Parts: sequence; C-alpha cells; structure tokens
Amino acid sequence: MAQPYVYAHPPGTAPRPSGAFVNPRFCVAGPVDLTMVRDETEKKWGSFYILDANMNLRFQVKKPGFGFGFGRNMILLDGSGSPILTMKEQTMTMSFREKWEVHIGDQAAYTVKGSSIFSSSTKLDGLHVFLARNHEEEIPDFRVKATNHRGFERSCVVYAGESDTIVAQMQHEDVTASNTDIFTVTINPNVDHAFIASLVIILDVYNRVDTELPHRYHEAHQAVNRVHMGLHGATHAALRAGACTIQ
Repeated sequence: MAQPYVYAHPPGTAPRPSGAFVNPRFCVAGPVDLTMVRDETEKKWGSFYILDANMNLRFQVKKPGFGFGFGRNMILLDGSGSPILTMKEQTMTMSFREKWEVHIGDQAAYTVKGSSIFSSSTKLDGLHVFLARNHEEEIPDFRVKATNHRGFERSCVVYAGESDTIVAQMQHEDVTASNTDIFTVTINPNVDHAFIASLVIILDVYNRVDTELPHRYHEAHQAVNRVHMGLHGATHAALRAGACTIQ
C-alpha cells in the first residue's frame, strides 16, 4: 500500500516550535482570543489596551518616550501594571533599516526588523522577527504580514519562519462611537501571548504615520550629510598634505 505524501519544508524554512519566548504563564494549551483597543483620539503610536475574553485587562503599554538615536521606547505591562518586556526602537543603524530590540529585564529576547526609514513602498512587506539565538539573522524565526488602508493596518498574520504556518492573526473589527479602534487577535495554542502582543504593537508603530516622523527623518538625513561632508573634507585635507593622490 502506498504511503501518504508528507509535505517537507525546504531546508531552513521549517517552522520553529512554538513556545514561551517571554514567560510560560502567557502560554496555554488552547487557542486564545484577545481584544486590542486603540485610542484614536490620541493619534499617536502604541496606544493599546489588550483585554482577554472576559474583558479583563491583560496587557497595556507604557510609553516613556524617545531614547538614544531618536528611537521610541515602550514597555509592555501586564494587567496589574508590572513590566513584562521593553521594546526599544533603533533607527540610527548602519543600514537605516527600522529595527526594534525587545528585552526581558536586561536580557535581549528578540529583534524585529522592517524596511529602511527612508522607504515607504516596502511597508507592506511586513516585519521579520529574529530570536536572540538566531545570531546570523539570515532566515527569520517569524514574519508579520499586514494589510493596511490609508496608512493603518486592517489585519495581520504572524507566520512561523518562512513557512505558511500561522501562529496568530489580527483582524480590525470596528471603530466605536468614542473613537476607539477595536481589533481581535487569535493566538494559536502554546504560543506566547505577550510575544504576539509585542509584535502587533510594534507593527502599529511601524505602519503609523504620526507628527514625529518628519522630524526624525530630517534628523537622520542631517546625520548622513554630516558623515558625507566629513569624509569629503578629510579627503581634501589629505590631498593638500600630499598624503594621497588621485589616479
């Protein structure tokens, strides 16, 4: 009797096992639905409250502000207000690629990368997530793919690795009379709820066009120009001193 065909993922693309990337208390054996409430009256980044099926506060976001290199910092809190993890934006990278570093206490847990801060055409390409053990960062451990409308995400899917295995999905539901956006997030069994919450929050900041971005882009452009002018001046100084010649 012929054996049934079993699909095998191409080398390097098999989904990594799910698990407690933040804390085992945020993993359960069954699927979980969370409700994410975003306050649209603030018109700013990271304004989320996350509720469980009983409408109890599960997570919230504290925003200390900007850190080194004009990056935004956010702290994910549990329902009691205790900190779980810190999300730190790193915009001034060598590649000028948007990057978030997520820390649990003093330990790096995972990195979330997007496109260049000078690019707007690649926003829908989504985010790549690299766990701390993935030092090469050639193949993402997770991918976040989104659809958006007028700059705001309408839905997103979190995939394991480069496979088509879905670990979580977010769907926009409604805008209430009090001008709050409602999203539902379905998280598959044994997937860390705090981990998924952090990815959705980072995606919101990544896709959102707020009043702070033009200033940050201007500062980044100025930094690039200073580097170019410094190299240009150093080359001319060396030529005047006879330290080098142009062939």
